[in-house]
Amino acid sequence: MELTYIDGQNLKRFMVNGANRLWANRDKVDAMNVFPVPDGDTGTNMSATMTAVANAVSQTEETNISEVAKVVSNAALRGARGNSGVILSQILRGFYKCLDKKDKVNATELARCFSAAADTAYKAVMKPKEGTMLTVIRAMGEKAMEISYTTDDITVLLKEILDCGKEVLAKTPDMLPQLKAAGVVDSGGQGLVYIIEGAYEYIGSIADVLTDSSADTVKSVTAAGTADACIEFGYCTEFFINTENKSDGYEEEFRNYLDSMGDSIVIVSDEDIIKVHIHTNHPGEVLEKALTIGPLENMKIENMRIQHSSIIKEAAPKEHEGKKIAVTAVSNGNGFESMLLSLGVDTVLANENGSMRCGTDHFIDTIEKASGNTVIVFPNDKDNIMAAKQAAEICGDKNVVVIDTRSVPECLEAMVMYNESSDIDSLKEEMEAAVASVAVAKVTRAAKDTVVDDIEIKTGDYIGILDDKIILKTDESGKASNMLVEKMLESNKDAGILSIYLGSDADENKAEDMERFALSINNELEVCIEHGGQATYDYIITLS
Repeated sequence: MELTYIDGQNLKRFMVNGANRLWANRDKVDAMNVFPVPDGDTGTNMSATMTAVANAVSQTEETNISEVAKVVSNAALRGARGNSGVILSQILRGFYKCLDKKDKVNATELARCFSAAADTAYKAVMKPKEGTMLTVIRAMGEKAMEISYTTDDITVLLKEILDCGKEVLAKTPDMLPQLKAAGVVDSGGQGLVYIIEGAYEYIGSIADVLTDSSADTVKSVTAAGTADACIEFGYCTEFFINTENKSDGYEEEFRNYLDSMGDSIVIVSDEDIIKVHIHTNHPGEVLEKALTIGPLENMKIENMRIQHSSIIKEAAPKEHEGKKIAVTAVSNGNGFESMLLSLGVDTVLANENGSMRCGTDHFIDTIEKASGNTVIVFPNDKDNIMAAKQAAEICGDKNVVVIDTRSVPECLEAMVMYNESSDIDSLKEEMEAAVASVAVAKVTRAAKDTVVDDIEIKTGDYIGILDDKIILKTDESGKASNMLVEKMLESNKDAGILSIYLGSDADENKAEDMERFALSINNELEVCIEHGGQATYDYIITLS
């Protein structure tokens, strides 16, 4: 079937069918992760990102390709999960930039979109690495431009792009030694190929969006007072307004009205929609007022007084409203949650499946709800950092500072520096110095057979990770822990505090053995054993 142009309806089909193909193969993509830790989830993250896109385009009535592309870009930006999801969102953002103000596009114009997608993605990554999905999208863009000079048929163009992507993907092990050692191609590149494959093979049809049951469910846990009476405005009210009836000065007038109706007010708008968040005692009146501006959608009203008892944590009662600097952090254990809250973190994002992964939308939500105009965000996992920074860019009406923490203990070290009255630039500098001063090691079990840096690892082996690098493997967790402690003490002779955080399945007796072993090396150490409650890692060990 010859296809000489595509419009918004075609783009919707591409997105839904690409998302469905990736969803069906997400477990295969997850299995390609080189790192053998059981939270390798490139396929899950990319699939969650694409499912957000597919759901969004399925619900829009737009047929203009520029407007559909805008929906795609916004949904991807907000729904991005993990580094791979953020990079994918930038690829789709590149498409939108190239499709802006167009009703439909031909083969040559579509080819330029692939090229623009590659350019946008490369610019979004501070240190681009070849042999990854960046290499695959760049090769696709180059092939698209080459083929566009020889055909007007978009079907032919997509087939050539897909074949090129598969060919380059097969070469990624020659570009990255760790891929060759593990015997896999790049997982992000494979995910991208699945998306294009789905778009191409079902070019003339559209299906229902497959449900991505792997998408994260993230709860927000806040430190609170001890009585419901402290909640002055009881209903958390959120909604979107389509601004078809807007008039000059409407936004200022509406904001003044909201100021009289409650607190924790957040208004984020673009040219055709306003997102509103408010705590109020009269949500019905707020909605009636909003209707004078335009139709409403995605309305959500929650009774915070009823919810209050289910989210309260054991933390010193404190007043968060009106804080100069608000703090949010990611965690995955109840012990860590309590520690973070006690040190002054306002909101803890906790993934209910035990993963540390949070999406851009989760960070946006907590940033927008923060009472202060300045918000510090601790991602606490290397795969959350890009999503947190993307959220910071989207929430441009607030001063958002992302501290590049890769673990909760790093965040704990940084929060020791926290003083709400501090100058934010000085505080950021002090926190980053605190993070840099702590060494972090972890013990977990390998989820797959692989080879990492000449270490041959079998499924079930205990592996020791120091500063995000696998440095040893053994057949017993206690051995792995002691070997890590020894290596940490060898390279940090001036350190004085060793902290051991127990995971949800950890053996406290082994932690005490670890303490005795550490003191046998340096009897002047201060050793602390704490219950972190984290999943995946039996022990997280820090030295500072």
